[in-house]
Amino acid sequence: MVKNNLSILLIHPEISRTKYNFVGVIENECLELEYIATMLKEEGHQVYLYDGQIEKSGVPQALKKYKPDLVYVCGRTRQENFMLEYCRDAKAFNEDIITVIGGLHAQLCYERMYKDCVDYILTTFDIFKLIDIIKYSILMHDIDVSKLEGICYKREGRWFHNKALPFEIKELPLPDRTYFYEHPSNYRYLALEHAAWVRTAYCCPYRCKFCHRNKMNAGKYVTRDIEDVVNEIESIQSDNIYIVDDDFLIDKERLSKFVQLIKEKKIKKNYICYGRADFIANNRSIMEDLKEIGLYYVLVGLEAIYDQTLVEYNKHSNLQNNVETIAICNQLGINIMGMFIVDFNFTPKDFNNLYRWIKKNQLKHVAISIFTPEFTTELYDEYKDCMITDNPSHWDYLHLVATPVNISVKRYYFCYYKLLIKLFIRAKRQGVYDFIDYGYYINSFIKNVIKSKRSNDDL
Repeated sequence: MVKNNLSILLIHPEISRTKYNFVGVIENECLELEYIATMLKEEGHQVYLYDGQIEKSGVPQALKKYKPDLVYVCGRTRQENFMLEYCRDAKAFNEDIITVIGGLHAQLCYERMYKDCVDYILTTFDIFKLIDIIKYSILMHDIDVSKLEGICYKREGRWFHNKALPFEIKELPLPDRTYFYEHPSNYRYLALEHAAWVRTAYCCPYRCKFCHRNKMNAGKYVTRDIEDVVNEIESIQSDNIYIVDDDFLIDKERLSKFVQLIKEKKIKKNYICYGRADFIANNRSIMEDLKEIGLYYVLVGLEAIYDQTLVEYNKHSNLQNNVETIAICNQLGINIMGMFIVDFNFTPKDFNNLYRWIKKNQLKHVAISIFTPEFTTELYDEYKDCMITDNPSHWDYLHLVATPVNISVKRYYFCYYKLLIKLFIRAKRQGVYDFIDYGYYINSFIKNVIKSKRSNDDL
C-alpha cells in the first residue's frame, strides 16, 4: 500500500571533520532546505532537517530516528564526499529509501554523482521538481520522468540527464525557518550572531573568469520583487540579515527602493551583502543610504593588487576602484571584507606585496583564497594537466589543487600560511575578531606551515 504522508529527511552536509573549518565563526543557514521544507509540508509530508554543521549525532542516527522514505542532500563542491556518504548511509539503512542530490555543485557537476547509491540528481533551482520525483518514484503517479527538466535519473542502470531550464525565483515559497529558530546560538557571520539568510536573486550578471556562479540557473540572472524581499525581512525573527545574492549591489533603482521600504517600515536590522568594487567606488551616496539602514558588512571581491591580474580575471574593474572602495567603506563605518585570490603564479614577493598593500590601505577584514579552477569549467580544462589532486574536499579555496608555476608546493604553502598568520596577528592587535580563538587558528596555521606532506593532504 502506498502511503501519502511521507517522512522526508533534508540534509545540509558538514564542512569538514577537522576543527580547521571556521564553524562557529561563519555558519550558513540551510536556506535551500527551508524552501523545500515549506513546499513539502504543504504537500502533507513530515519533513526533518539535519545540518551537519551543528548536529551532534551523525547521519546514521538521524536515519534511525526519522526512518525517511526519501533523503535529499545538497551542498557545494567541497562537500561532495559527504553527500555521497550520506546517500550510501541511507541505502545501507534501507535500500528502499529514495536518495536525491541537489544544490550548487549538482547543477554543473551532476555526472560526478552518477553512483549506485544515488537515485536522482536535481540540476536546477526549481525545487518543485522534487515533488514530481516523489510522485513518480514513491507515490507511483503516472509521470514521464524523461520530460522532467533539470533532473538526472537512472533507467536499467544507465544515467540520463534532462536539460535544466532557468527557474523564476519569484515562484519560491517563503522558507520554513523552524530549524533556524531552534538553534539561536548558531548561524552567525563573524560578529553578527544568528544571522538569517535572505536570497533576492539567482545567478550573477558578470563573467569573472575564476567564478562559475554565473553559470547557475542555466546562466540566467533573475530577481525577486524588492517589496517581497522587504516583507520577508520584516517577518524574520532575527536582528541580522545576510543577503546571499552573488552580488546584491547591482541595480541602483532597486537598491534605492530597498532603502526606502526599509525606512518606511521602520525595520531596524543589521545587513550583510556582496558587492563589487566598481559599484561601490562610483556610488558613494547609495552606500551612505545603506549604512543608514544598517549595512554592517559588505563582502567585496577585490581579488588582486595588480591591474593586469584584474584584466586577466575579466573583472571589468581596476585597482583604483579597490582603493576607493576601501576608503569609502572605512569613512562610512561599513565593515568591508576584502576577498583576494592568490593564484598559481604567485612568488614569495607577491605574498609580501599583498600584505603590505592590505596594511597600507587599512583593510581590517580579509579573506585569502587559493585560486581554484572549478570542475567542469573551461578553467578546469585549462589547468587539468597540472592538477595534483582530484579530491573534491580540497575545493575549499584553502588547498592547492594544481602545481604552482614559480615555486614548489611546499614553498607556496609556507608563504600562504605565513601571510595568514601575519593577517591574524594584525587583526588581533586591532581587536577585529574578539570572539574567536586566535591561538587555535594561529597554531593551526603554524602546524600547516611545517607539514611535510603538501601535495594532496587534508586540513
